[in-house]
Amino acid sequence: MYEPQTYGAALCVMIVSMLSWGSWANTMKLVPRWPFQLYYWDYVIGVILISLIAGLTLGSLDSGADSFLVNLRSAGVHQWGYALAAGAVFNIANLLLVATISIAGLAVAFPIGIGLALVVGVILNYILSPTGNPLLLFGGVILVSSAIVVDALAFKRRGTVASAQGSRGIWLSVACGLLMGSFFPLVTRAAAGPAGLGPYAVATVFGCGVLLCAIPANFYLMRRPITADSPTSMRQYLEGGMREHLSGVAGGAIWGLGAICSFVAAHASIVGPATSYAMGQGATMVSAAWGVFVWREFAGAPDAAVRLLPPMFILFILGLTSVAVAPLSQ
Repeated sequence: MYEPQTYGAALCVMIVSMLSWGSWANTMKLVPRWPFQLYYWDYVIGVILISLIAGLTLGSLDSGADSFLVNLRSAGVHQWGYALAAGAVFNIANLLLVATISIAGLAVAFPIGIGLALVVGVILNYILSPTGNPLLLFGGVILVSSAIVVDALAFKRRGTVASAQGSRGIWLSVACGLLMGSFFPLVTRAAAGPAGLGPYAVATVFGCGVLLCAIPANFYLMRRPITADSPTSMRQYLEGGMREHLSGVAGGAIWGLGAICSFVAAHASIVGPATSYAMGQGATMVSAAWGVFVWREFAGAPDAAVRLLPPMFILFILGLTSVAVAPLSQ
């Protein structure tokens, strides 16, 4: 099983995680008219495929007790349960995040949903595995959270975000943040103890949890959307073209790669789950960079919105730097 042996290697793995988690949504822009519920079926397939590929390659470099297939067979029932639960929790959180963006806009979804997820996730992971300098770690979390708030203000002042941000969207974003911040501690519990799942095995079981939860949850949202979208059907899914289906599989594979890298870094004793999760949440900066520099979302935006972009990126860079060096100053 591949696992980084130095902090430099672990940092590279965490950066790949951050880039992947911040880039997968670009595949949705390739199929703007394809309903998210239909996209999501292929997304789940991509998550499972990449976890199996990684497990059978990087996770099977030797035939010892930590190898992928041996680890799956020897892991405890409770560890399997935690990993399945983590996938289910993430699945609901991910669906709620998209619904919140559709209902209340990014100005509500990002500061409340992703900001709350960052804070909840780091606190819970640090309690389970207190690794890293707490001042640098939580100081970095505060800076990244501030950057997320500035990011949301910039989107709001851009003038294209829907103005209706009712209590429904706020409560959905709160639920999203609590759930999104809770799935990683469940992964940590799944990897704990002598019967724990290794990072590659836990990624595969996690993917199964996503699938098992997506079947009832996504079918429900197809029939009764909580957004302004029209109901969809599996007939529409089957009528989708190669472009639509490959975009979903690619999106899931990119997110899944980020998850595997985050799990691998968290498994390394020098890093720990709190640092790995916090670095992964830098994906918001990556996503913002795609929007600003590639998709030109701020082209023609008011000066009040554009002026917020430099301080947003500065706060992100300072916060992620603080989180990155936290394991070196224990």
